[in-house]
Amino acid sequence: MKQLDPQARALLAQLAASPLPAISALSPAAAREQYRLSRAPLWPAPPEVDQVRDLVMPGPGGPLALRLYRALGSAEGAKLPAVVFFHGGGWLVGDLDTHDVACRQFANAAHCAVVAVDYRLAPEHKFPAAVDDCVAATRWVAAHAAKLGIDAARIAVAGDSAGGNLAAVTALSLRDLPLPGDPSLVMQMLIYPVTDQAGDTASAGAYAEGYLLTRASMLWYRDMYLRSDADIGDWRASPLRAADLSGLPPAYVITAGFDPLLDEGEAYAGRLRAAGVDVTYECFEGMVHGFVLMGGVLAASNHALYRLAQGLARALGAAPGATALRAPSVRP
Repeated sequence: MKQLDPQARALLAQLAASPLPAISALSPAAAREQYRLSRAPLWPAPPEVDQVRDLVMPGPGGPLALRLYRALGSAEGAKLPAVVFFHGGGWLVGDLDTHDVACRQFANAAHCAVVAVDYRLAPEHKFPAAVDDCVAATRWVAAHAAKLGIDAARIAVAGDSAGGNLAAVTALSLRDLPLPGDPSLVMQMLIYPVTDQAGDTASAGAYAEGYLLTRASMLWYRDMYLRSDADIGDWRASPLRAADLSGLPPAYVITAGFDPLLDEGEAYAGRLRAAGVDVTYECFEGMVHGFVLMGGVLAASNHALYRLAQGLARALGAAPGATALRAPSVRP
C-alpha cells in the first residue's frame, strides 16, 4: 500500500494551517498573485546558467513573450538541442517567473537550451488560445533556431500539469495539422499532465481534498479555460480523447501517487504505448500534484528532475550536464 512521503505530509500540514483562501475563491488577478507568493518559498535556489534572454515573437493573438535559457558551460556559438517549455497553473495562473527555477534546472541538467512560453491565460483568453500560442511558439523556435543557437533537428516539448496538457496537444497538432518547416519533435515530456477535461477518474475522487490540488479547483480552472462543456470532447483540450495516438514523438510521462490527475496521466501513457509510441512512465507514489517545482522542501522533486533530465538528454542527444549529478539541498 502506497504511503504519503513524510516531507509531502509535513508540507500539506503546513499548507492546511495557512490562512490563505482557496484559489477558486479569488479573482483571476488575485489568484495569480497568490500563486506566485505562496509557491516561491518552496522553490530551490535558482542555479546559474550560461545565458537568460527575454524574447518577443509575433503570436496568434499579438506579441508573445518567451524566455531563452542556455545551459551553464555551453560553448560560444554552439547549437544546443532545445526544449520548448509550457508552464502549469490551470491555464490561468503561472508565468515565466513561476517556472524560472525549473527551466534553469532542466537547461543545466540536460545540457540544452530551454525556451519558456508565456502563452495567453484564461479567462481573458479562452480555449484554444493557449494551444494556438504553444504551437506557434514551437514553430517559431524551429524557424529561428539558427539565430537562437538551437539545433532545429533536436527540439522537444515539455510542461507540467496544464503545461503537460499543452505539450501533448502541441505534439498532436504538429502531427495532424503540419505546415512546411515544422520541427520533427524528438520527445514530449509530460509532467502530471491533464489529459481528459472530464476529470471523472477514480483518482480524481480519491484525492479530491487534502492533497494540494482539489476537485473544486480543478473544475474552476476548467470552467475558466473552456468556452463550454462541448470543449471537453475536443482533443485539443483532452488529448486522451484523440482518436489516434500513433506516430507521436517518444514520451516521458511522470505522475504523482496522491494526485487527482494520476489516473489520466497513466492512461495517456498507456494509450501512447499501445499506439506504438516509445514511452517512459514513472509514478512518484508518495508525492502530490506540483511536487516537481518544490525542490526547496521535497527531496523527491530533485530526484524527479534528475530522472527527467537524463531521459531528455538521451532523446536530445545531449551530454547530461555536470549539475545533474549534484543533489540539491532541501530545506528542513
